[in-house]
Amino acid sequence: MNDLAPLLTPEGRALLDAVRGTAPADELAVATRLRRDHPAELVSAALGQARLRQRAEAKFGAEDARRMFFTPNGVEQSTRASVAAYRAERMKSLGITSVADLCCGIGGDAIALARAGIRVLAVDRDPLTAAAARANAEALGLAGLIDVREADVTEVDTAGFDAVFVDPARRGGRGRIFDPEAYSPPLSWAIGAALAAPHAALKIAPGVPHEAIPDAAEAEWISDGGDVKEAVLWFGTEPGAVRATLLPGPRTLLGTGLPNPEVRPVGRYLYEPDGAVVRAHLVAEAAAALDGGLIDETIAYVTADTLRPTPYATAYEITDRLPFNVKKLKALLRERGVGILTVKKRGSAVEPEELRRKVLPKPQGSRAVTVFLTRVAGAPTMLIGGPATC
Repeated sequence: MNDLAPLLTPEGRALLDAVRGTAPADELAVATRLRRDHPAELVSAALGQARLRQRAEAKFGAEDARRMFFTPNGVEQSTRASVAAYRAERMKSLGITSVADLCCGIGGDAIALARAGIRVLAVDRDPLTAAAARANAEALGLAGLIDVREADVTEVDTAGFDAVFVDPARRGGRGRIFDPEAYSPPLSWAIGAALAAPHAALKIAPGVPHEAIPDAAEAEWISDGGDVKEAVLWFGTEPGAVRATLLPGPRTLLGTGLPNPEVRPVGRYLYEPDGAVVRAHLVAEAAAALDGGLIDETIAYVTADTLRPTPYATAYEITDRLPFNVKKLKALLRERGVGILTVKKRGSAVEPEELRRKVLPKPQGSRAVTVFLTRVAGAPTMLIGGPATC
């Protein structure tokens, strides 16, 4: 699919309605039937778009995804709607009324910004991607607030806008790009563009090295439903600040510069910090609120003797602690009548699924158990328990 225009015609839109919800197993029969009255290429494009819309529902919700237009890369790389909406609301709270959205992709962030009442210049150099962004603005009734431009972002004049938002491409022909200077455009260019604007937000990979974060930036790691989605460098806010934001909510944990927690013996409870807290290096802040310590100086598991509510970590009650031993674990699960086994790991080379097959080839009962493969004071250890509720 190299041109969206045919799908935007009355015939194309009718075909999109006709193939909505088509199951993969039915595509051949549906295509054969529709090709009797419509060009084969248009039928194929409609079916391809229907597949992309189905994939996009997880990010954009069914109501929007069924009206939007996507490219394969657009579905993969676009911002989840909940994350984009949070960022747009934060920009709105800063008094921002206009944003230059550079590397806009299919327009996910531009849509969220426009829905927050912010005027957007959305720029992408890929013709098909820009066409999708323009079609999406129109499909969602936001064309009055979103001006889509096909151009090289490095050549766009952003003067006159309250803020710049840059989402560099972090994937190439060989997959994910981990070197920020290999982004397109490079992170150094994006930082320069940010420093020239009153406010800015740069979306980057959550695994970015902390030493690569400029002093002038605030760094924020965002998770949604427990899954880390992205990191954002903010300019014009709080230079040097570090925060972890959890959605839904939002709930935000701010860094206070605490030193690493002390290592303690494993207590009754084990806390698994949210991934955004771990990525932001704020485990110490989370542990302080729990009166907890680490089980190992290199492992981001917090232990404590008391159970306290916290949005920044999931609590488990530990019933057993064993040196790593497959046979002993298998025997214990059989003895306890375990039928549902969850395996988590930090600091272990063992693959959870492989261990699960070995120790619980078939259910031994109805009990549910969680096993943590980790290190305790440097020693490979299995901690056994289950979710704790306050």
